[in-house]
Amino acid sequence: MANKNIYFFSKTELYPEEYDIEKIGIRGQRAIELAKLLMPIVSGVVINSELANKLNEKDITNDLKEFFKKFEEEIDKKFDDTENPSLFKIVMSPSLEISDYTNVHAVGLTDNTIQGFINNVGEEFAYHEYVRILLSNTINVLIKASKSEKESSKYSALLKEINKANKIASYKNIIQQAKALLPKDFFLDGYFQLNFLLKKYADLLNREEMNDNDTAIIIQPIVYGNYGEDCYSGRFFTRNIISGKTDLHGVFNKNVFDLNYGENELDINQLAKKYHDMLTKIASDIECHFKEIRDVKFIVEKGKLWIIEQSSVLKKSAKAEVNCLLDLLKKEVIDEKFIIKKVTPNHISELLHPVVDPNSAIKFKIIPKGISGSPGAGKGRIYFSSEGLVEANRQAISQGKESDVILCLPATYAEDVKAIEISNGVLSNEGGYSAHASVVARQYGKTSLVNPKIKIDVNKKQFSIGDITVKEGDYITLDVPYYGEPRIILGNVDLMNPDPEGSGLIDLLKIINNYNKEFKVLGNADTPKDTKLVKLFGGEGIGLCRTEHMFFGEDRINIFREMIVSSDINDRKRSLDKIKGFQTKDFYEILKIMHPYPVTIRLLDAPLHEFLPHSVEEMDKFVKYITQNNSKIQRSDIAFKCDSLSEVNPMLGHRGCRIAVTFPEIYEMQINAIFDASYKLQTEGIDVKVDIMIPLIMNPEELKFIKHGKKIEGMYIKGILQIEKEIKEKLNIKKPVEYKIGVMIELPAAALLADEISKYAEFFSFGTNDLTQTTHGISRDDFNVFMPDYSQFDLIDSNPFKILTDPVKELILMALTRGRLTRPDLKVGLCGEQGADPKNIEFLKGIGLNYVSCSSYSIPIAKLKVAQLEVE
Repeated sequence: MANKNIYFFSKTELYPEEYDIEKIGIRGQRAIELAKLLMPIVSGVVINSELANKLNEKDITNDLKEFFKKFEEEIDKKFDDTENPSLFKIVMSPSLEISDYTNVHAVGLTDNTIQGFINNVGEEFAYHEYVRILLSNTINVLIKASKSEKESSKYSALLKEINKANKIASYKNIIQQAKALLPKDFFLDGYFQLNFLLKKYADLLNREEMNDNDTAIIIQPIVYGNYGEDCYSGRFFTRNIISGKTDLHGVFNKNVFDLNYGENELDINQLAKKYHDMLTKIASDIECHFKEIRDVKFIVEKGKLWIIEQSSVLKKSAKAEVNCLLDLLKKEVIDEKFIIKKVTPNHISELLHPVVDPNSAIKFKIIPKGISGSPGAGKGRIYFSSEGLVEANRQAISQGKESDVILCLPATYAEDVKAIEISNGVLSNEGGYSAHASVVARQYGKTSLVNPKIKIDVNKKQFSIGDITVKEGDYITLDVPYYGEPRIILGNVDLMNPDPEGSGLIDLLKIINNYNKEFKVLGNADTPKDTKLVKLFGGEGIGLCRTEHMFFGEDRINIFREMIVSSDINDRKRSLDKIKGFQTKDFYEILKIMHPYPVTIRLLDAPLHEFLPHSVEEMDKFVKYITQNNSKIQRSDIAFKCDSLSEVNPMLGHRGCRIAVTFPEIYEMQINAIFDASYKLQTEGIDVKVDIMIPLIMNPEELKFIKHGKKIEGMYIKGILQIEKEIKEKLNIKKPVEYKIGVMIELPAAALLADEISKYAEFFSFGTNDLTQTTHGISRDDFNVFMPDYSQFDLIDSNPFKILTDPVKELILMALTRGRLTRPDLKVGLCGEQGADPKNIEFLKGIGLNYVSCSSYSIPIAKLKVAQLEVE
């Protein structure tokens, strides 16, 4: 009767069929799993952890011999045989992946068996195995199991000599030295050798500092890929780990023990058809069993194929992993819920953005750390002004040269948007996740990295950190993973570009959409181009159309600046009339593209001074534009007017709905443009759904003023309702446009007065960047000056402009509750990148919001989290 603590496995047999999985360790589990899959594995035994600790007290040689007979039949070699010896490996199988145990190979190689081994593999390889493999690893075990420093030092001295040996003569000399330290029978009797090692392993496991009761021991014959012409060794992935294609991905060598010994490796797909077909079937079976890509090592010995081991793959592309999951879904091995649980935001981010090829980055210097503004990777020559970047890009294209460029500025403004759009990334040292550069980069799907430690000198056209200086025109690569530490790579690194069609992203989004029912994910879009991206990535509407971004185009920015610096209302209206045509066209196209989904248009929010020139070049262009129409005006007059509009604290100053109070003609123009576009579409048979959002509301009186208008002291300010009514009457419209009027809740005062505000507002949208600023009294553009210290001393858990803080959450919940007490059908959402973060989505969905709205490239990540919450 076989020992109940020794388990036998082979491709045809498992004994016993029931075993304690807790006692065989990770490697034992892998081996037995392969046996259950009927894989061609070399048979072996697992000595479970209960017995492994007692091998220094028990001799199990007779128990093992019962199984060795099975080994001999399978591989046509015999243990301790002088003519055709079988050699074993002893492998430790701990319960955890981490282990510093030494595994011993070539057990059974003695003075009596080496000639038989030489006949198969040659003298040099045979003695190498005897000394550098068997003796070296045996001495390592003895060092670890030593009970005294004196004993350990003797073994360590021999190990140094072993590590120097590299020729047959030195190998034979080492064997003679080893005979003075090890028992005589170790070199004469394979069974003694095996039993000796098992006892030493037991000593090791029972050492007081180890006290390891969870480690099993595996004994397995070794097969060799260097026994002649019909022998191979190789390693492959079950599919291509970059492209995800089902072709085997790996290498092999002919008549070489394993890949560590060979050179000039061949592509696995060049392997003889007989073996390639077998491995292809094995790859498919392994993937189906483990439900993932696996790494497989194999040996062909004298025409027999053996799977040596298999394991998970750490470094594989998201494209490969997603395609594997989609293939498994087609085979009905997994279901959609499995995919949703398995896919991570990092997978989707990699499918959407370029990523660095890790092999190409090794040779370059790295500037580590920083703040992730927008994920992905971008490379190019660096430029320290928007004008310089745009011109360099234009010249490179016209000359047929490489046109990749990176923008580097301390911070970006409205006039830098064009440069960000054509660049591959933005590097800055001011602000953070919510800074202008980061927000615009996310909108355009470009990479953004903020590193407060680099010194940017736009005059010298360079940045520096420590002894590193990077000058204009130098090549850099920005690497900003969704999870993990961002970095600047100083050089032109190879990138792996996204492929939405071939990557499996479109099919993945279809699956995710099946689990997005009640809670919606909308997109932020300010242009028709952005709107198409929102729809492509599955956005079910636009939750935030920032109208101020529509004024930054080269054909309209100076008209808008002219309006801002105008001295009277008539001049302002003339400029607004020119702007209205642009706005109407934009609204028309956005609403048409997004049909049948709703579009939320936020009226002008940004402080007016943000539109004014921020550089000499921009001021020159503006002065030239103004003086073309009015030759009498001086540059100094324009500069004085621009300076007079600057504010000490503009984010809490003249912006948002406050502009509607002081310059009502601006909002009136925007409302006219919205309804002109909407009713034009209505006449074309396209029913639009448009929501008009008023920003920075502080109290219900402001909203009432903008919605209903006001008559006072002979003045009549038209409200939204009146403007829409006049347009409808003018056009003789019978069927009115479906629209709502709502507010952005971004001030604590608005959250506290939500019950009053909801009397006039039909929807709320939380603007959490400003709500976080005004709740905590920190600037989203300046807080990185002190935030590293706050993080170091654990004074704050995470970036408050990425993860909602508890006080902000409480204000959101309070406003939601109070708003719906007044208006039970109040639609409530959150706009901005905080709405894309999985942690925030879980909270927002849980308290009853209707939607979140984020940049187009963040939509799939947000929808994934919603789907995961639904599945859970």
